[in-house]
Amino acid sequence: MNNFKAMILDKVNDQTKLEIKQLSMEDLPEGDVTIQVAYSSVNFKDGAVAILNKFVSSYPVVPGIDLAGTVIDSKDERFTKGDEVIVTSFEIGTGHFGGFSEVARVPAEWVISLPKGLSLKDSMILGTAGLTAAISVQRLEDNGLEPSQGPVLVAGATGGVGSIAVNILARKGYEVVASTGKTDHEEYLKGLGAKQIIHRDEIVDNDNHPVREEKWAAAVDPVGGKTLQYILSTLKYGGSVATCGFTGGSEVSTTVFPHISRGINWLGVDSVQYPMNKRLKVWNRLGDDLKPTTLNEEIVNEISLEELPGVLAAILEGKVRGRTLVKL
Repeated sequence: MNNFKAMILDKVNDQTKLEIKQLSMEDLPEGDVTIQVAYSSVNFKDGAVAILNKFVSSYPVVPGIDLAGTVIDSKDERFTKGDEVIVTSFEIGTGHFGGFSEVARVPAEWVISLPKGLSLKDSMILGTAGLTAAISVQRLEDNGLEPSQGPVLVAGATGGVGSIAVNILARKGYEVVASTGKTDHEEYLKGLGAKQIIHRDEIVDNDNHPVREEKWAAAVDPVGGKTLQYILSTLKYGGSVATCGFTGGSEVSTTVFPHISRGINWLGVDSVQYPMNKRLKVWNRLGDDLKPTTLNEEIVNEISLEELPGVLAAILEGKVRGRTLVKL
């Protein structure tokens, strides 16, 4: 496969252009492992890169912060032709050609052998969103969370991270309260395992109260902003929130009081530079005890490379439910 299709984001004279082009192997960046990509997925960050031109460290770039496929060639003895592998995070899709391409070449240090229990398609239904959700759950449990402690809130529950977090937590026996602004998605969220659905407007801090009635044993928050402010003020004593996104804003106003009067934990979740030894453990758990029960058409929309620009714009507007896969 010397010629192949890819989505290219380029910048010339301060003007950016997003287009699908034919590339050759010579166009690919340096790397140890060359992969024929089977699937990538669409994340909020991909929309920010391709449409808003955020997080881009060099042009031209192929967006797409995750990919799964089969090794075509490898200079690293850990991988051989025919191996099924996944690559997420690090610099792919921002400073290194990413997943929205039929072929990718990446450093071996970024590559993970496909975990047992997952197909290539499964791995991209999960993708960076699934990895982020799983790290969030792991961080909460590392800080003592158990199902007996009470309800766990998932904000932005119809998004990629939120949908998977709802399902993982429900599978592990937690009472999940799902927050969304999409009032017509109640059955969808109940199908993922949510016990209660509330409107996102109910968990927004509009009056800057640092401490409110205790409600949640823990929370997964991909939203940030005033939603996170509300969560911090309503966690139970010793509770934790795993912050993993900013779809609702990056600025947070709080005080020390919920932390020192209730001993709550504000846990930051990073999936970009997450250490490989820990990353491997989480991916293996995603093929085992953290594997969602709904890796099916209920949460998945599959598209072509040509359909991708419209979806990238829609995800920034909060119009994408669940997970969107790009079939390469």
